[in-house]
Amino acid sequence: MAMTSDYLIERRKLGRRVSFWRWATSLILIAAIIGFGLVAAGGPEIEHRSAHIAKLKISGVITGDEETIKLIDEIGESNAKAVLVEIQSPGGTVTGSEALFDALRKLAAKKPTVALVDGMAASGGYIVALATDRIFARETSIVGSIGVLFQYPDIVGLLDRIGVKVESIKSSPLKAAPSPIESATAESRAAIAALVQENFDWFKRLVRERRGLDDAGLATVSDGRVFTGKQGVTLGLVDQLGAEDQARAWLEQEKHLPRALPVREWRHHGFAEKWGLSGLARAAGLDRVANFADLIAKSPETQMLDGVLVLWHPQLP
Repeated sequence: MAMTSDYLIERRKLGRRVSFWRWATSLILIAAIIGFGLVAAGGPEIEHRSAHIAKLKISGVITGDEETIKLIDEIGESNAKAVLVEIQSPGGTVTGSEALFDALRKLAAKKPTVALVDGMAASGGYIVALATDRIFARETSIVGSIGVLFQYPDIVGLLDRIGVKVESIKSSPLKAAPSPIESATAESRAAIAALVQENFDWFKRLVRERRGLDDAGLATVSDGRVFTGKQGVTLGLVDQLGAEDQARAWLEQEKHLPRALPVREWRHHGFAEKWGLSGLARAAGLDRVANFADLIAKSPETQMLDGVLVLWHPQLP
């Protein structure tokens, strides 16, 4: 009986030791994986401390979101020696485009900046390109669409058909005008037209100052149409045909930056990407949650644009 008791005690002690080493081994393995991820991936925070050429992608509808502005500011404080701004955008809001323009001009005061038109830089997308030191575009890229737009639906006829009448009590006739539930008056049209014209004058002033166009050249490109990259070179909207290789050659020749400098993409990042753990996040399936949230954020209900637009072919939700 005594032997049986001693045997059970020893078994319990052995079980505790085995459990301890199992947990210790698991913790060591997790730490090793994290350490390997930080070293192998480098982690954006680590990579950005060394000399490199930053690549910033501006894509989709431009709203001047805080994350993008913050990212531009961070590039300005990094050890990037130049910035490639890759643009694939039909434009967006006037104020959002202005915010990006101002942020990129501040960045250009610190580092050489180059625009790469990857497919399209129209309207607000072209405003972003104007903020850089040199614009490159592919021969078939779309540039231009220099103009301003204000759209609103008119559902007065529909309401009349279904027998719905909306009453409004206003402090003045131009309050909340134009409205989809009221026919636009001559006064409301004139007020909105003045707003559009002022924003259009601002856009044209940017083009004149940044591209050095005279009155005739500005009139040719500012009628709202789009141009190919090849046409853009002829008209003075684009400096040179090409892509990243040609931009790197220009930086080497004009800014004396060695071709050996690595190009590193800067992007919005959460904790996992910030510390080089994105691979672990994908393995755990957390990236699917992030992608789902991103999909919701980009749904039509959350992408309604208010105000005056610099946008090529806008679509009403």
